[in-house]
This record gives sequence, C-alpha cells and structure tokens, in this order.
Amino acid sequence: MPAGTQEAQSETVALFVSDVHLHDSLPRTTQAFIEFLEGPARHARRLYLLGDLFEYWAGDDDIDTPYHRRIAQSLRAVSDAGLKVFWIAGNRDFLVGQEFARVAALTLLADPHVEDIAGTRVVLAHGDAQCTDDQPYMAFRAQVRQLQWQAQFLAQPLSQRKAIIEGMRTGSREAQRSKSYEIMDVNPAAIRSLFESTGATVMIHGHTHRPATHVKEINGVTCTRYVLPDWDCDTDDPRGGWLAVDSRGVAKRFGIDGSEVSAAIIRS
Repeated sequence: MPAGTQEAQSETVALFVSDVHLHDSLPRTTQAFIEFLEGPARHARRLYLLGDLFEYWAGDDDIDTPYHRRIAQSLRAVSDAGLKVFWIAGNRDFLVGQEFARVAALTLLADPHVEDIAGTRVVLAHGDAQCTDDQPYMAFRAQVRQLQWQAQFLAQPLSQRKAIIEGMRTGSREAQRSKSYEIMDVNPAAIRSLFESTGATVMIHGHTHRPATHVKEINGVTCTRYVLPDWDCDTDDPRGGWLAVDSRGVAKRFGIDGSEVSAAIIRS
C-alpha cells in the first residue's frame, strides 16, 4: 500500500452537530464549540449544523451583538480554511436567514435534506417535525414556519421580539413538565415515513436530546438512525459531542472531550 493511502481512505468526510444552544450566559459551552471549530472541524470536508445552534434567534438584525458576531466569525474562519458549512434550522433558531448565512459563510438547507455521504443516501433533519405525537407543538410549529407569520414577527422591534421569545421559552419549559417522555420523542411512523419518502438508509437528527443509534429493517432494508446529543458544558456534568463519517463510510461518535465513543459502518 502506498504511503498515505490508509490516511486518505479514512479522511473525515462530514461532521454533524446539533442542539448546542449557544447563549452568552453559557461561556463554557460557547468555548467548547469554538474549540471544536478550531480543532476537529478543521480536519473535515463538510460540517452540518442540524438545528438549535443558538438557544434562540430573534432575527438576522441581531447579528451585530458582540456574542453573535463572534460565533459568525468563528464559522466564517473554518469556511475560509476550506470547510463547507451547512445549516438546517431548529425549533429555536428557524429565523436564521440569508444575512447570517452570508456573514457566517454557510449554506442554508431545507428540512429534511437528502445527501450522498460516503456513498450512502442520508437524510438529515432537525427532528422536531417527526415529534408528531406532541400535537400542541406541531400546531405551533406550523404557525411559526409560515412566511406571513415570520414577516409580521420580524417587523416588530428587536427588543419586543426578544421579550416575546423569552415568554415563549418560559411557556415551553412549563409545558414540558406535563408532557410524557414518549410524546416529546419522535414518532416511529413519522420516522418510517421519512425513510420511505427519501429512499435513505441512514438518518441523522437531533432535537430530542436523547443520543442513540437505532437500527431497524424497513421494507426489507436495514435503516440506521443516529440521534445527536445536546451540548451543555456549564454544569457539573458537561455533555455534548458530534458524529463524524469518514470516506470509508465509518460513522464515529465523539464525546464533548473529543474522545471516540463508538464506531459503525453506515454503508448497507
């Protein structure tokens, strides 16, 4: 085998991250994400941010705050270094628009998005659209994803929008206390439907904060679903991490400290 061939075969094709929930009140989480961008991300070809990068996003006119500018510049730095960065909106930062994408030098993707990764058809999503058992949330999601609603909301002063969002966050936390574990998880039928409609054999999503790998046969085909972890390094028990796929089709989970957690072949 020629020198360097083995390294080329195991080159990291893509990294996947979700639910970092960046906020200026979470300095250690923020630093962990920036260190991820300055470290592991520099050795990959593509980075997919699968929603809720921010704790909330009130509109692209909020990008000039020092904190948001720092995050955007950190993303642009890895893009300038050759990494292609892609974004799928989450339930907390669905108002990210073209101006943020321009400043951060990233590409906005629809949810769901199908991509060929290491020779495998993969469907990427945030995951909230598959939580169909939570009917009040689904109704809310349908409302706020309407372009007319968004235009009316963004027409309000930034300070007013932030106050509204804070109220929504408080209401969401209270509502979650009365919801069962099952209701707040993805619906199996919705997951099956997404596999069938896209023809993918691998799905990667976040949202539920329940990192796991699920393998199931659908119509005679083995399908694998990777659920990404959320990040929180501002507690006594820090958590977070990412999924990496290399050119051989090996998917590896990494913890927040950069240690490898598990590995598996994604090619069917």
